[in-house]
Formats: sequence, structure tokens, C-alpha cells
Amino acid sequence: MKYKFIKNNESVFPIEKMCQILQLSSSSYYKWKNRPSGKRLLLKGKIKQQITSIYFSSKQRYGSPRITFELNSLGYKISRITVAKYMKELGLRSKLSKKFKVTTNSKHNYLVAENVLDRHFIAEKPAQVWVSDITYIQTKEGFLYLTTVIDLYDRKIIGWSLSKGMNTGETSLAAWKMAFKNRKIGESLIFHSDRGVQYASRKFANTLEFYGITRSMSRRGNCWDNVVAESFFKSLKTELIYGNKLISKEKNGVGNF
Repeated sequence: MKYKFIKNNESVFPIEKMCQILQLSSSSYYKWKNRPSGKRLLLKGKIKQQITSIYFSSKQRYGSPRITFELNSLGYKISRITVAKYMKELGLRSKLSKKFKVTTNSKHNYLVAENVLDRHFIAEKPAQVWVSDITYIQTKEGFLYLTTVIDLYDRKIIGWSLSKGMNTGETSLAAWKMAFKNRKIGESLIFHSDRGVQYASRKFANTLEFYGITRSMSRRGNCWDNVVAESFFKSLKTELIYGNKLISKEKNGVGNF
């Protein structure tokens, strides 16, 4: 008689023998093994293993949104809410920044523009919509300011600037010049940003006007109006900055500023 075996710690028993000892029929055992609730528990355990693996592979920096994305890429159909629930059960939580520095000053009388973009974050062709923002990066000697310009068509960083100061020439204008050099401007280009003085200054506004570009700005205190730029900075800091040792400004490439 051919037996199927099952391991129990260090012992190995034929399934039929085990069922006999427990006074169960083998059909009952297979029915239990294949029941939906049993499969769901096995799947949940497997997903939790994947979550744990992704979490530590990212050096404990990924939260539920990024882990959900990775799981979906692996073929698991699971929502962010469920991933967050499993992470809570596992006691896993992404590393968060404990420091905050304001980079946007919208209390001014400079040239503010309407929110023309209106959260339409999809572009059908290159150089149709560019979004820009400024964030800070902490170093051993203090803060640096990173300005980026992203083309919504392919979500590429086409212009950027890393500076010690926050004036227009060092930030928004410097990043714009790189973007202008790297990608040809299309017709009816929209340039979207927050209401910071670096974007609302006459110097920057006149530059965009000279090239016939439509300026667009987020509503006051509404980060969702520029969520693509905000999301990039969050991913950058979570994956490459938070939890790492601070480096000097020279290693950041601004030693000659």
C-alpha cells in the first residue's frame, strides 16, 4: 500500500495512520486541508513573509503604500489597507523623519498664479506639463535645498539644483535652466509649483512669460495640488536619506558654493 507522508517535528507519519489514530477518515482530512479558510490562512502567512522580506530589504523604510506596490508587482492582489493591517500585526513600521524645515513661504505679495493644472497629473506628450518643488536635505554642516523639475509625461527629473541658499537664482531658476537645456519646450507648456517666493518672484515669472509658458500654482496650504513632486521627495528621503548617517556638503557636491 502506498502512503502519503506528513512531517510533524522530527517524526514522519503516513496520513492514513494519523487519521486512524485520531479516528478520522482520510477524506475528512483532505476536505479540511483544501477548504477555503485553510487556503486563506496559508495565503495570509505567505503574504506576511513577503511583507517582512520587502520591509527589511528596504532597510525598514517602506511603508504600506510602497510595500503594496511591490506585492502587486509580484502578482499579489492586495489593498494598501490590508497590507497596513498585516504590518500592524507583524509590528512593522516604516522609519519616519523627526525633523521638519519649512521651505515654502506663501505669505508675500509676489506674482501668484491660478491653479491651472487642477490636479490633472497625466500628460499625453513630453514637455506638456512640468511640476517643480523645493525640499531640504540635512548635512553635517546644516541644510541644503534641493529643487527639482519633473515632466509628468514620463515622470523624469529633467532639471534640478542643490544649493545652500533659497533665493530664486539658486533654486527655481537654476533647476528651470537645466530642464530647458535637457528637454525641448512643447507648445502650451504648463509649469506648476507651490506659491513659494522662488516661483512667484518677478524674475522667475518673467522668465516663463518670455518663453510663453503658462504658470500654475497650488492653492495655499494644499500639498495635494502638487502631489507628484511631493511624492518624489518623500520616496527620495525614505529610501536614501532617513536612517543613514549625515554626510558633508562636499560629498553632496556643493563644496564650491
